[in-house]
Amino acid sequence: MSRTAQRRTARLHLGLTGWVLTLFSLYICARTWPIQTVGIATALTLAGIITVRRSSRARRVRGRGRFPTALPARLVRWIPRPRRGRPAHLDDYLALNPTGFEHAIAQLARRDPAVHRAVRQGGANDRAADVLLRLRNGRRILIQCKRYRPGNNVSSEHIQMVNGTYRDIHRCDLAVIVTTSSYTRDAIRTNTMLARPLLLVDGPALTAWTAGGPPPWAGLAA
Repeated sequence: MSRTAQRRTARLHLGLTGWVLTLFSLYICARTWPIQTVGIATALTLAGIITVRRSSRARRVRGRGRFPTALPARLVRWIPRPRRGRPAHLDDYLALNPTGFEHAIAQLARRDPAVHRAVRQGGANDRAADVLLRLRNGRRILIQCKRYRPGNNVSSEHIQMVNGTYRDIHRCDLAVIVTTSSYTRDAIRTNTMLARPLLLVDGPALTAWTAGGPPPWAGLAA
């Protein structure tokens, strides 16, 4: 038998002996002083209950401390948080994979009190809808997410694809493209030709939004 097991066995025997002696003493006292014995037994019972509750509460507190610190980090990693008033760096977004970036944008959209629901769609056949959100006023917005490295700009083809699906297929009132890079000149020119231009969020605009700025649809939410 190991030393640890021996110590546990010794403590168990000691505890049982103490309880036997306590019960025997109460039995003797009860035959001699019944009223006083009831009071003592009540006090011991209350003290035992208080001790057990405090011990259980202490174990719960200690147990919380045993959870790995990586767990809350994983829960909040989707959105880079500003540090001491400074905006989050785009590298925080670029460190995510495309799916993680879509989740990050959906969570960022949920910060807006005007947003009732924001759901990440994504997938091979998403038809340009990475995130779909509904405002509290009933309007629907489609967001396409492009986690691109600087220099790999969003092209005019993406503008045309989103414009061709967000109303007729997804029944949305507005479309937004969010990228960590920027847009080509042709993409910006194409967007200005649309009857209802898309909202184009580039890297600096995304950084400002993450740091607490208004969402791209701020005017539509009124």
